[in-house]
Amino acid sequence: MQKRMINYETLLQVTKAISHSKDPEEVALITVESVKTALDVKGCSLFLFDRKNEELEVAASFGLSDEYLNKGPVSALKSIAQSLSEGPVAIFDVMDDPRIQYPEAAQKEGIASLLSVPIIVHGNLIGALRVYTAQPWEFTLEDVNIVQALAQIAGMAISMARYSKGLKSSIDVLKSMREAQAHRKTRRTPYEGVPVSVDAKEVVRH
Repeated sequence: MQKRMINYETLLQVTKAISHSKDPEEVALITVESVKTALDVKGCSLFLFDRKNEELEVAASFGLSDEYLNKGPVSALKSIAQSLSEGPVAIFDVMDDPRIQYPEAAQKEGIASLLSVPIIVHGNLIGALRVYTAQPWEFTLEDVNIVQALAQIAGMAISMARYSKGLKSSIDVLKSMREAQAHRKTRRTPYEGVPVSVDAKEVVRH
């Protein structure tokens, strides 16, 4: 029960932060940092789907090295494709699952398990949110639900940013994000302390 309350608190904090931001880059950064912190995992990445090339492009990542992020094109047809068409996919051992496109790179990065959930807005796939753990992890239904919820919140926010900026697609949003990043020296969310999960002891006391 305590863990569920911690996740709900995190969800509320992130939703509030996202609602105050009209910048898709900030939305993506807040989301990946939120998931990593809430689940206390190795890292998290948010991808946007490029329909033209059938690839997933990294929009934001937290906790992973540049070397791993630049390992090569992430194919929507080869990299856990099932999670894009059928729903969340949890992989317990990245070195023993054919759905992983770059198992050696994952092993070198120190990734043991992975969870991938689709980002769907108005019935259209716009990307994916992926969680990476350093230790073998049996993802619970609660883990999957919190990641899905944050993925959908981020997806809606990015979609709204797309329309407000008159952009044609999610990849146009990604390009605008990269242009913004090129003018920044750091890639930190402006919302210090978001998310900050509630300590279980604090939950009990209150």
